[in-house]
Amino acid sequence: MPLSSRVALQPPMDQNLHSPQRRLIELRMAHADLDSVIDAMAVQSPVDELVLRRLKKRRLVLRDQIVSLEAELDPPEPA
Repeated sequence: MPLSSRVALQPPMDQNLHSPQRRLIELRMAHADLDSVIDAMAVQSPVDELVLRRLKKRRLVLRDQIVSLEAELDPPEPA
C-alpha cells in the first residue's frame, strides 16, 4: 500500500488531540494526580488546611467534569 493511501486512512492528528475521549483520559489523570498529592499532604505535619481544601475543591471540579463528559459520551438509555 502506498504511503499516501496509508496516511489517508488515519484520522487527522488534531482530531485525536481534541477528542472527548482524550479529554476524559486527561481529566482522569489529573484527578488521580490530585488524589496522590492530597494523600501525601494529609500525612504531613503541619498540614496546610487552606491548600488542602483548595486541592479537594479542584478534585471535586474534576470529578464533576469527568461525570459530565462520561454522560455525553455514553448517554443513559431512555426509559
